[in-house]
Order: sequence, then C-alpha cells, then structure tokens
Amino acid sequence: MSGFAVVKRTIGVDYGRARIGVAISDELGMLAHPLETIPVTRLDAAARRIAEIVREKDVAQVVLGMPRHMNGEMGSAAAEVNAFAEKLRPLLLCEMVLWDERLTTTAANRALRDSGQKTKHTRGIVDQVAAQMILQGYLDRVQSRQARAALEEPPE
Repeated sequence: MSGFAVVKRTIGVDYGRARIGVAISDELGMLAHPLETIPVTRLDAAARRIAEIVREKDVAQVVLGMPRHMNGEMGSAAAEVNAFAEKLRPLLLCEMVLWDERLTTTAANRALRDSGQKTKHTRGIVDQVAAQMILQGYLDRVQSRQARAALEEPPE
C-alpha cells in the first residue's frame, strides 16, 4: 500500500441502558463501520462481550462515548457510562478512551430516517450507527492530529 500503515483496529461503543452499539475501524484506522448491538440484560455480561470482541478482532483501543450536556457538564447518563467503564476497564488488554458523544444517538436516528429507514425498523441498528459516529469522530480527530504533526516535522 502506498504510504498507509496497517494499524490495529479501534472499536467505538455507544452505551445505553437497554442496548450497547459497537462499531469497528478498518485496518487503516480511517473508517468506522457498524459491528454489533449488545442487549443489556446485565452490565457485567455486556462488558464481557465487549472484551470478547476486543480479543476476537485484535483491537488496540476502545472508544467509549461519554454523554455530556450541551454546556459540557456531565449528568446522570455520564455517571452510568463511568460505572460501565469501571466494569469494562479491568477486562480489557488495551487502552480505553472516553469520547464526547453529544447528540450522536439523535444524529444516528436522523441519518437512518434520512436514508428512508422507518423508525420502528431501526431499533436494532441505531445503536451501532451511533457507535459508528462516535468512532468516526475519534478517528477523524486522530487523522487530523497526525496530518498536522506531519506538516510540522522538519524535512530530512
């Protein structure tokens, strides 16, 4: 491949009380793709499933969406995500990043509706799409930082 290094994959996680959406990056770390919706019957079981995905897919990093209010403050939903993160962290053999996910579920619902999907048919995938949006935002930020760093490096 010309100039692109293969990297370990990253997964994005959209935590919800009923369902957890999971998305995964491509091998280049550029594009996020929906992967799976995990039903939440028990938090520890959901955390174990994510840890299994990390092992199965050889994941280097987990990006967990952190809901914030529009003013940036954290509310009760953020406390739930923090509690889930504390269950998940010891099961992972990789880094976990908490990433601002303001309005991703709303954006995911809008994107599915705009693509012609009926709301009643999207329940199983909206969480995956929200996870994809969380992960894509993170991947875009990483790519932007890498591009800026490359521009700032002095020529050899």
